[in-house]
Amino acid sequence: MFNRAVSRLSRKRPPSDIHDGDGTPSSSHQNVKGTAKWATSLESLLEDPEGIKRFREFLKKEFSEENVLFWLACEDFKKIQDKKQMQEKAKDIYMTFLSSKASSQVNVEGQSRLNEKILEEPHPLMFQKLQDQIFNLMKYDSYSRFLKSDLFLKHKRTEEEEEDASDSQTVAKRASRIYNT
Repeated sequence: MFNRAVSRLSRKRPPSDIHDGDGTPSSSHQNVKGTAKWATSLESLLEDPEGIKRFREFLKKEFSEENVLFWLACEDFKKIQDKKQMQEKAKDIYMTFLSSKASSQVNVEGQSRLNEKILEEPHPLMFQKLQDQIFNLMKYDSYSRFLKSDLFLKHKRTEEEEEDASDSQTVAKRASRIYNT
């Protein structure tokens, strides 16, 4: 329940504006992790390697894993500095996700206008419009279903049970220190 309240607060105010009563940044917000963090936004989910793993599992069951794989490939592509590596990665992205013969073809508008000529002069943002389309598709379609899925809810329950067990141990240790000193 506390985590849900923190999630709601973080959506209303930037994290930098959330403080505890003494004026220091709120440690409770900084500690939001796992499923609670994933549920705040698709962006938060995609920042967490475990979140990506679980989301991919879900998308695989929905036969749309190629969407997140394409998004991730584009993110990696933007970080490449070397021109030759950029050309190789651009060709790989094109052949895997965008060509008419792609093994994991994504469905994006304007795809029919793409051809191999664009691969000759690659630049870090050459796939940005297509990546944005896929992001929005995931955000407004797959992501909301993921948050309601058995896979997500089961992981959330397991996480909460582990947290409760950890809290109980902490209380017991504190009580032990108080009464044994």
